[in-house]
Amino acid sequence: MEEIIRYFPGLDAGQKKKLEALGALYSEWNSVINLISRKDFSNFYTNHVLHSLSIAMAVPFRPGEKILDIGTGGGFPGIPLAILFPDTSFTLIDSIKKKIKVVKDVAARTGLSNVRTVNCRAEQHNDRYNFVVSRAVAPLPTLVSWSKGKITGIEGRKGIIALKGGDLTGETGEFAGRITVWDIKDLFSEPWFETKKIIWLRF
Repeated sequence: MEEIIRYFPGLDAGQKKKLEALGALYSEWNSVINLISRKDFSNFYTNHVLHSLSIAMAVPFRPGEKILDIGTGGGFPGIPLAILFPDTSFTLIDSIKKKIKVVKDVAARTGLSNVRTVNCRAEQHNDRYNFVVSRAVAPLPTLVSWSKGKITGIEGRKGIIALKGGDLTGETGEFAGRITVWDIKDLFSEPWFETKKIIWLRF
């Protein structure tokens, strides 16, 4: 939690309490469903929570905006972002029912009234949002195909925001001119972020 507070000093007491609760909740669930590798869990706050929150350093969401987290898995990046932006609405979808069960439980037990969960494939979901977010779910062209018809809003305040790693040349080339890329190593000093990136594909 120390790194979260260091990078996000404006967190209020309620937000800190919710973020602190995540460690125990995910540890409990991880003993039932293998959401996070056992060896990775010791770095839970850096590799999962802080990684999710990196999106906020690039594109802070506004009150009233609607965000869709495609392939949320155990709730990343959606759950940490929902804690950070309590006046923004988040819909977290995943095709795997047991993962959505976890997300629903974590959201309920942390009192996140701005989170909705949906168990379905991305292409079957037809609501409309300002942004689609995802974390290492699929190549960008696939995310674009899944997001068709789902993104609406003010020019310059809509699109896909994806957390990615490694060389992205192969999947971003066709979207040249519409993409902004941030190196997370420029935002956070932890070595784990050395090859991690945030991509914003504007619609």
